[in-house]
Amino acid sequence: MTGKSTINRTVELMLTMFGVWPGMSYFIICRVFWLITLVISEFFHYRYIVTHLNLDNLFGLMDCLSSFLAHVKLTAKLIIFSCKQRQFIEILTTMSEDWSDYSSSNVALHETVRKTKTSSRICNGLIILHTIAAFTYVIGILLADVDITDRTAELPLMMKMEYPFVINTRCKYRVVLVTQFVFVMVCSWGAGLFNALLLTLTLHMGGQVNILLYWLTDVIKLEKIEKDESIVTMRKIIQKHQKIIHFSQNVNDLYSYISLLQFASNTVMICSLGFLIVTALGNPDATEQIMRSLLFYAVTNLEAFIFCFAGEYLTNKSKAVGNAAYNSAWYDMKAKDCRVLLFVILRSQKQLKLRAGNMMDLSLESFTGVRYYESLGIIFVSAVGDEINIVSFYFVNS
Repeated sequence: MTGKSTINRTVELMLTMFGVWPGMSYFIICRVFWLITLVISEFFHYRYIVTHLNLDNLFGLMDCLSSFLAHVKLTAKLIIFSCKQRQFIEILTTMSEDWSDYSSSNVALHETVRKTKTSSRICNGLIILHTIAAFTYVIGILLADVDITDRTAELPLMMKMEYPFVINTRCKYRVVLVTQFVFVMVCSWGAGLFNALLLTLTLHMGGQVNILLYWLTDVIKLEKIEKDESIVTMRKIIQKHQKIIHFSQNVNDLYSYISLLQFASNTVMICSLGFLIVTALGNPDATEQIMRSLLFYAVTNLEAFIFCFAGEYLTNKSKAVGNAAYNSAWYDMKAKDCRVLLFVILRSQKQLKLRAGNMMDLSLESFTGVRYYESLGIIFVSAVGDEINIVSFYFVNS
């Protein structure tokens, strides 16, 4: 994994921090540390849900549920990447080989560098966006003036947790807030990290497809060169196409169950965050509550869009390979070269795809369908919440 790479340096450092970058000598320590930390966090979330499971605290329960699911997603991603290190190593090796092949073609060099710059900008943008979303989520708690001696009110925390100790001094409260602040920021980086990595792999694959398209559209020149050179060029086309297909399969295998978990958890998270935003309307602190959840809600939707966009992008690129082979001047070529292009066209009919647990193809069409059901879920949860509030108000005042 030495030499140039399409993966952004920031993404590489964060993958190293979480212990999933291959070749680390201390990867076991990093993985164990983060898994134990995340499991403890989820346990404290669970204690809060069990302890405060009542109708009067529905807003707090939904807030706790959304952060709990965010940590569950990060834990699952770390476990999946740890279990699928072989596929990840193959992906990085293929990308390194693609970089080593650019010396034979200026087009390949230009396309690889262009995709690297694009993916680097997107990765930095995603990390910055997740940082802003996390900071917006916790800034209200940081600036709040809290009375520690007031035992009748619940202490405002960045994450709704039930600790096994009593926070009865300002020093303890500050330590808990600082710990939660660091934890929220790191977890938000982890959420953006794996999304940025998927876009990087997808864009790299798209760049390699563009190189293949150039070779296919320029294949007419094969008739003007020597026979041996023609055979070598056609072999390069086949090998490049096979490498792209194998690369796509590895990416799909690596992100398949992550995608399934992403859509299942995001649906619940979006409904919970939508409920928080809807129920905050009309409250005295509505602006603070809405701003706390709105950007988090947007980032959660963006995660689902990134996965669906990656699937749509790969599907369109695989269609372009077959179209480029068909639109080339195959009718002026030798018969044996035409047969080679025929196999390229046939293989392109089986499109490159990203799937969510082998249950659903990721595409913009599936994204609109999921968003439709998420909107219905927000309406349902909000309606149920209003009904519960009305019923509880009735019984309390009876």
